[in-house]
Amino acid sequence: MNGIAMHVIDHEPHCWFLLDDHARLFLDVNCHHSFFSCSVLVRLDAEELADYQRCGRSYLHRLAERIHYSAPILTASTSPYKARNLSSAYHLAVRQAIADWAAQT
Repeated sequence: MNGIAMHVIDHEPHCWFLLDDHARLFLDVNCHHSFFSCSVLVRLDAEELADYQRCGRSYLHRLAERIHYSAPILTASTSPYKARNLSSAYHLAVRQAIADWAAQT
């Protein structure tokens, strides 16, 4: 997978997964609107990483809520997370990391 070595380092059931890939952190958020749902994957930027290091899981939960409620999966969305969504590029690596994690728990 082109040097991608993601693994799950934390999660909130039915909400998000925090993944690590060579010290880069990604948040995979379960977004749902009406009957449609999908994941939105964003790489934590420097500010988000600092907030996570300072506040821990509570920050990730707030960030996941911001991502979800900004509706980045909707066509007409103006969410700032829409352009940051890396789900299509990392879909297979994320799914494999989650499957590996689930097999160990």
